Amino acid sequence: MYTSSHGNAKYTPAGYPATAMNVPHHPHVSPFHGTAASAAGWSTGLCHCCDDPANCVITCFCPCVTFGQIAEIVNKGSISCAASGAVYGLLALTGLSCLYSCVYRSRLRGQYDLEEAPCADCLVHFCCETCSLCQEYRELKNRGFDMGIGWNANMDRQGRGVTVAPVVGRMAR
Repeated sequence: MYTSSHGNAKYTPAGYPATAMNVPHHPHVSPFHGTAASAAGWSTGLCHCCDDPANCVITCFCPCVTFGQIAEIVNKGSISCAASGAVYGLLALTGLSCLYSCVYRSRLRGQYDLEEAPCADCLVHFCCETCSLCQEYRELKNRGFDMGIGWNANMDRQGRGVTVAPVVGRMAR
């Protein structure tokens, strides 16, 4: 396997670490859980919904879709997008969906060693559910996941060497 060195870690030409942990590399966040001395920052801010306006609109009108996509990736395909979205939708009828979704924010943070910011996970989801879902969606997308195809298709693409390039940043004048 051809690898190029970047710092202390080795990555394949597709941007994946040359280790057993096949997580897309993002230059602003560590793909390795527990390797940094402290938690890494999110790739985008909580209120940067304009970075992905299509997802922002979908999340505002039907947050169960965005939540289902996030949950399927965080659960590594063990629970489908449709099943997670349906549970979220049912809980939304009772007003308890934010409790369910904050659990997934905590899991996502744990998987990628992200800081608990701007405040506690449940508080973020309780005060700004749509913004938190959009941020989590962007985080996974920026880490190279194609959110529209689910976990299994992402792993299939990765196995074939087809990847979605992680978002590095925006050009500014």
